[in-house]
Parts: sequence; C-alpha cells; structure tokens
Amino acid sequence: MHYPLNTPLGRMGVQTLEESPDRCVASIPVAGLRNPLTSAPTVAPLAMLVDHIGGLVNHYRRADDEWTVSSELAIELTPHALDLITATPEVPVVATARPFGPKGTGSLGLCELAHGGRLVGTATVRSFHIHAPGHLVAWPVDSTGGTPPATLEDRMSVQVAEAGGRSAVLRQLPDPVINNSIGIVHGGVSAAALELVASAALSDGSGDGSGDGMRTASLRVNYLRQFRGGAESRYEARALRIGRRSGVADAQAIGDDGQVALVARLTAYR
Repeated sequence: MHYPLNTPLGRMGVQTLEESPDRCVASIPVAGLRNPLTSAPTVAPLAMLVDHIGGLVNHYRRADDEWTVSSELAIELTPHALDLITATPEVPVVATARPFGPKGTGSLGLCELAHGGRLVGTATVRSFHIHAPGHLVAWPVDSTGGTPPATLEDRMSVQVAEAGGRSAVLRQLPDPVINNSIGIVHGGVSAAALELVASAALSDGSGDGSGDGMRTASLRVNYLRQFRGGAESRYEARALRIGRRSGVADAQAIGDDGQVALVARLTAYR
C-alpha cells in the first residue's frame, strides 16, 4: 500500500507490503537521509517503520469499539546495521511484525528488521487499547503523486535549534502532514526525532574530542502524553556518558505547554 504524501507514512516513504492479524510487513527507504544536526547517515527512520508496523499488528487485535496508541517502542540494532544500510542505500529496510503473547494491557508486537535479506535488528511496540476517540482525522486523499521531500529535516518538519557539545535540540514545527489520525505528532516521527537528538548529543565531546564512529545500538521510547508541534515544541537530548567505546544519552519531547510528552534512552557503540 502506498500512502499519500500529505500523510506521515507517505511523507516518510513507508509502504505496507502485507497486513493481517498474524503478520504485517512494511518497508521504508533510507537512501541519502542524514541527521540534520550532524550531517551523518542515520538509522532514525527505522523508528518510524517500527512504530507503524508494530502498532499495526497490535491494531488488528482491537475490538470494534477500540483504538490503539503506542505506549513503548524499543529497537535493538546489530553492530553492522548502519554499514549495510549505507553500502546499498537504494535498498529499503523491511520490517516484519507479529503479535507476541495475548492481547492485554500493553499488547506487544514483535518485529524483525532486514536489509537486502540480512537481519539488522529487532524491535518491539507496546500498544494500549482504548475506547475509539470520536475525533479521528480522516487521511487526506490527494497528493498521491511525486516523491517525499529530499531531506529528513523536511520530511519530519523539524528545525535545528542547538547542536554541538553534549546536548542537542530540534524544534518540532506545526505541520498537519506529520500528525496521526487523532491529530497529534505521529509516534514514529517523534521517536525518530528522539533518535536524532540523542545520537547527536553523543557525536561530540568524547574522550578524544571527536565522537567519530558512534553507532546507535538501542533506542527505547516511552510515550507519556500527547505531543503536538508548536512554537515551543522541541526534542532535547543530553549525553550521560561518552566513553572510548560506548555512550548513553537521554532525550525527551517537550510540548508547547512545557510538559514532557515522550522520553527516550539511546545507547551507542564504536
């Protein structure tokens, strides 16, 4: 399934290849996409793919009067994931998701990520089943042609506010195109942005002053409350530790109201 460019999935180039209650498959292109804070190749778009496909397999377990919202997202990548992806950027990353365990509080979807037939990671998405809200926004039906914006910054409607040192900040601009069906920033977009700021916070100020070669190994995100783009909406990250071989950073999404909406921890290795 191809999505219109004026939807978050279409903007990010996601395609759903297969969907059923037992198995969902989707892909995302990563060719030429770079972290706007560091200009380095990035795995951040994988968070968008995982949130979509893991959430979709959980969504199939809802009752007729229920909806699903993400509560947790976790990604674990192999040490060579970024190298494989950047070596053949024209090949999309494909995610396969299956339900794991019974439906319940925090229903769990289990995902495998592959690139060119080689596994590059695993991931999980937990979803709450809630009563279907009465304010669902219908997906737009126009703007199906063309291609997504060239840069990741434009695809996600973010803007660099602070870079360098042991912290990083991205602004989340208000843009209905990156909102989900309940009118808030799509969970995959916000998770990807948290990866961008957290990995950027680890890119400078290591023991030798360079931070070169730090690769994201794991990203864990908790969704605390609704997050909307706005004049003061932003993603912030700070490095907790940068060592010779590994680094850890915390990140959060803060809304216009000053409330923390999402939190994340990223671990990276050289």
